[in-house]
Amino acid sequence: MAEHETIAYERDGAVGWVTLDRPERSNAFNEVMCDELSALWRQLRTDDDVRAVVLTARGDKAFCTGIDRDFVPSEGGMAYDFSPFTYDDPGQKLGPKSNELWKPVVCAVNGMACGGAFYFLGEVDVIIAADHATFFDPHVTYGMPAVYEPLLMLHRGMPFGEVLRMTLLGNHERLSAARALEIGLVSEVCPAADLAERAGWVAEAIASAPAGPVQATLRTLWAGRELSRRQALDLGNTFLNLGMSEEGLLEGQRTFASGKRIEPRTR
Repeated sequence: MAEHETIAYERDGAVGWVTLDRPERSNAFNEVMCDELSALWRQLRTDDDVRAVVLTARGDKAFCTGIDRDFVPSEGGMAYDFSPFTYDDPGQKLGPKSNELWKPVVCAVNGMACGGAFYFLGEVDVIIAADHATFFDPHVTYGMPAVYEPLLMLHRGMPFGEVLRMTLLGNHERLSAARALEIGLVSEVCPAADLAERAGWVAEAIASAPAGPVQATLRTLWAGRELSRRQALDLGNTFLNLGMSEEGLLEGQRTFASGKRIEPRTR
């Protein structure tokens, strides 16, 4: 793997750990981070040693506070040119699904997640939050329309009323980790000291299964969210055949025949 300026990457067994690494900027993303993440997600697509990924951030203050302020209009101009007909959104490089990575990604939210952070949250598969984490979208407060981020959260399944309230209130209100759990935005809340262990356990448990069936299952579920029921079921046979293999079946049979039983956690 290449050296990185704004992120850190390491592999622990079958789990890759991706860390946003700009704590001095509250892990806000800039052009370099966009490019580095896009390249890394694409590299992981073909890394057979990695079966699942944990995405987190450096420090305990902020997971990500969105786009770096150097990107937005200022007295000196703006970093991007806007057109009424086309717009290359820098956030499209950030998420694993936008880069066609169909390996499960567990997100460990270790502080504030706001604005452009929803590019990540809208494309990961499991979200676990530290108990001090907060979620909000300040776009309208700072004179910017909130478009891509709330749309991503709607498609991920965040309740429409909650998306509306969070987006329109801007900086005036924050969702606590406890409230995020109540509405299904996150699936687990834990003390900050336990966050890495919880996220790592989920990723390792997923990575223990044969890779092909896991990726086919993941692709099926995300497609099912966007398609009609009939379309999803019709497509199911394609994903079933893509994910079914003699190698995967044999690996599963060896797990069953070993006599070693998994001790599940209860959540």
